[in-house]
Amino acid sequence: MTDILIIGAGVAGLYTALKLAPRPVTIITARPLGLGGSTPWAQGGMAAAIGENDTPNLHFADTVQAGAGLVDAEAASLLVDGGAAAVEDLIHYGVAFDRDAEGKLKLGREAAHCRDRIVHATGDRAGVAIMAALIKAARQADHITILERIVVEDLLTDDHGAVGGVLVYDVAAGERAVFDAAETVMATGGLGGLYAVTTNPTPAQGHGLAFAARAGAIIRDPEFVQFHPTALDIGVDPAPLATEALRGDGATLVNADGRAFMGEYHKDKDLAPRDIVARAVEAEIASGRGAFLDATKTIGAAFPENFPTVFAACQKAGIDPRAEKMPVAPAAHYHMGGVKTDLDGKSSVEGLWALGEVASTGVHGANRLASNSLLEAVVFGARIADQLRDKQVVQPADPGAPADRMEMPSKPADADAMMRLRAAMSSGCALLRSQDSLIKTLGIIEDLNDHPAMTSGLKSALVSAELIAQGALMREESRGGHYRSDFPGTEKEAFHTEICATETYEEDDEDEDIE
Repeated sequence: MTDILIIGAGVAGLYTALKLAPRPVTIITARPLGLGGSTPWAQGGMAAAIGENDTPNLHFADTVQAGAGLVDAEAASLLVDGGAAAVEDLIHYGVAFDRDAEGKLKLGREAAHCRDRIVHATGDRAGVAIMAALIKAARQADHITILERIVVEDLLTDDHGAVGGVLVYDVAAGERAVFDAAETVMATGGLGGLYAVTTNPTPAQGHGLAFAARAGAIIRDPEFVQFHPTALDIGVDPAPLATEALRGDGATLVNADGRAFMGEYHKDKDLAPRDIVARAVEAEIASGRGAFLDATKTIGAAFPENFPTVFAACQKAGIDPRAEKMPVAPAAHYHMGGVKTDLDGKSSVEGLWALGEVASTGVHGANRLASNSLLEAVVFGARIADQLRDKQVVQPADPGAPADRMEMPSKPADADAMMRLRAAMSSGCALLRSQDSLIKTLGIIEDLNDHPAMTSGLKSALVSAELIAQGALMREESRGGHYRSDFPGTEKEAFHTEICATETYEEDDEDEDIE
């Protein structure tokens, strides 16, 4: 039994736990600390308006513009206003952000930002650097208990519908158990592993989203999945990411003939919003012209030092990006939708909080602005901690565990079933969607729900996939990361898609200023 339980040990989970001091908190993670999550793979860095020619207002404007009418203005203001403090706090925890010869923080540019405002660490290893610092701090913190190799299988609710704990599988002991908690914080990450081509770890299959949905939480805008336009197209699963910072430093998207093509799709060319760049890359590939990232002239010999992670991935594939173009393709990268929360991270279900990629705080809208995700984890992690640090908690009634969950095999998803699901999501619910493709995808999901080798992992993956497809079917327009070939236009009035258990509805966006 614990007062406060955090599920997930990426930046969101670890930072929230640290900020809860001195309140005791327990972190549950399915894998050894630092392994298996998406945070260590974050190459771009963290956005913060700390440059001499930058302001939070400019960062706010870029965030709202990228979000295509669905950014919550108040949430975005909290995000951008917290940038400077977030950077300073991470430095306090030991993160060594890159600095110039004068000792000032080096700031980079990424797509859809009007200023250089991305702080990096060791070039393209920001995620690794931040995780290393937070893991060290968490292991040294007396108020944090870390339980590794504990797989969460579901949230448990009491007779009043409040979340009162989790059903877990202890890998070391080889048995299930019920873990009671007065307050549960989900920081479970994303769902790129539902797609055949992704930059995420393949186990990232949206399990946290499924847990919250089954507990009755409102799921907002699940259809908005961001595809990174420049994953290295080298036949590796998951696909190595070629960070957007490459284009920020002047790398250019070209086709097989060497012709730069982004000017034909958007005025901002290679630094256009991600959804536009991704669809342009997809179009070039579909036309047979191919898509490549050329950094030979703009980065050249500095590539190994400035982008060591990308350089290593290229080397493994036999590519020298100092002299050769890198083949690229879009890949599932980030989920903008998620568990609907208020500005303090509280979900619609008592006892349940959410942050990071599993949450829908309102800051990303229909299209995440590059490098806002790490900032969101820090800013909203601190807000959750502020709410829970001194909260008088009431121990919930024993939630118990449903019999059907206890009887289901506690194993990862069947490999063949997941291959079929990933292929279905990539063909029918990816960059380009239509009513026909979505109905076909939902049909495959329905068939897989009758799979003879059903496991807890497969069941959760299917729930999350269905949420995405159902949301995409409901949204009969194209907006941000969601594109319907049968509804290519964008509705004048922005609206959210909200799904709660068996009820679904659309909610008009009341803030007309951000349409």
